[in-house]
Amino acid sequence: MTKTIEAEELGLFRDTVVKVFESEVSPHYESWDKAGIVPRELWRTLGAAGLLCVDMPEEYGGCGVPFEYSVVVGAELARMGFGALSTNVMVHSDIVAPYLSHIGNEAQRQQWLPKMATGEAVGAIAMTEPGAGSDLQAMRTSAVADGDDYILNGSKTFITNGQHADMVIVAAKTDPKAGAKGISLFLVDTSLPGYSRGRNMDKIGQHCGDTSELFFSDLRIPRTALLGEEGQGFMYLMTELPRERLVIGALGVAAARGSLDLTLTYVDERVLFGQKLKQFQNTRFQIAEMETDYRVNKAFIDQCIAEYERGELDAATASMAKYSATEMQCRVADGCLQLFGGYGYTTEYPISRAFMDARVQRIYGGTSEVMKEVIARSLLGRA
Repeated sequence: MTKTIEAEELGLFRDTVVKVFESEVSPHYESWDKAGIVPRELWRTLGAAGLLCVDMPEEYGGCGVPFEYSVVVGAELARMGFGALSTNVMVHSDIVAPYLSHIGNEAQRQQWLPKMATGEAVGAIAMTEPGAGSDLQAMRTSAVADGDDYILNGSKTFITNGQHADMVIVAAKTDPKAGAKGISLFLVDTSLPGYSRGRNMDKIGQHCGDTSELFFSDLRIPRTALLGEEGQGFMYLMTELPRERLVIGALGVAAARGSLDLTLTYVDERVLFGQKLKQFQNTRFQIAEMETDYRVNKAFIDQCIAEYERGELDAATASMAKYSATEMQCRVADGCLQLFGGYGYTTEYPISRAFMDARVQRIYGGTSEVMKEVIARSLLGRA
C-alpha cells in the first residue's frame, strides 16, 4: 500500500469518525458535562459505529488496522472539545485492550476483547492508590493466593471508567517483600462480590469523565484472572506505559488544534477599538507563537507514532512526547483563553472547557515531573 493510499484511507476514516461524533456526541455533550457523566449506552453506540479497539485483530472484534487509526478516534474527540470522553475512550481502547492483546492468554482475549469492541464491556485499569500516587512500588492492595483463587483487598483512586467498568485490570502485591517484583496484574470482573466503587469524583475539568475510587474487600477472583505471570506486573506496566503516554500526548496536540481553531474564528469576528482583534500586533504574535508551538509538537508526536508502529518507541521518548505535548496544550489553552478576554472566563464559550480539561493532562499517565525524571535517567542514570 502506498503512502498516498494510506493517507487517503486514514482521511476517510477520520471523516467517518467526525460524522459519528457530530451526530452522537455534539448535541448531548454539554448536558452530559452538567450531569457529570456520559450515559452507559454511549459505549454501545461507539462500538456499533466501529470506533472502539479499532487496532485490535479482527478475530477479537477489532478492525485490524494500524495504531494510528486508534489515535484518530481519541484525537478527534479531543480536537472537537470532548476532552473527558477522549480520556475515557483512550483508557478503554489504547490502554486496557493492548494489555489484553499483548499479555493475555487466548481465553482471556476471547472473554473480554470482543465485548470491549462492541461496547458491551467497558475496560479500566487500576494502578494509583490514595497513598501511593505515581509510586507504583508503594501500592498496598494485596492479592493472596488461596487454592484455585486469589483474595483481593485494598483500594484504588482516580480510576478512569470506574463507574461504568465491567472489567478492571488491577495491580496488586502478590509478594509484599519483593518490591517491584512482587506486583501482579489481575482481570477483575466488577460483578463479583467484594467489588465496590465510590462516587464519581468532582473535578475542576473533564466534568463528564467517569473517575472513581474502587474498593476490594475479600474479593475472590479465580487464578485464571491472573494477567500474564505472577510477579511480572511491574514489568508489564513499564512495557505498556509508552503507548499510554504517547496517546496522551496525541490528545494534547489535537486539543491544542481545537483551541487554536476556536480562537482563529473568534479574533476574526471580535471588534475592539474599531478594528478586528486579529489586526492587533499582540494577537498576531500570540497566534504565531502558539501555532508554531503546536506544529513542532505535532511533528514530534507523528514521529513517535511512526516509531511505535515499527516497535521502536522507547520509554524516554514516549515520556518526552507526553511531557512536551501536554505542557504545550496547557500553554495554548491559556493563551487562547486570554484572547477571548472576559468571555473566555465564562462557561458559555467552549474555550473555557478546553482550558479546564487540559490541566489534568500534565498529571495522569505520569506527571510532568515524573516524565522529566524518566528522561533524565535515560541520559544521566539514576541520581
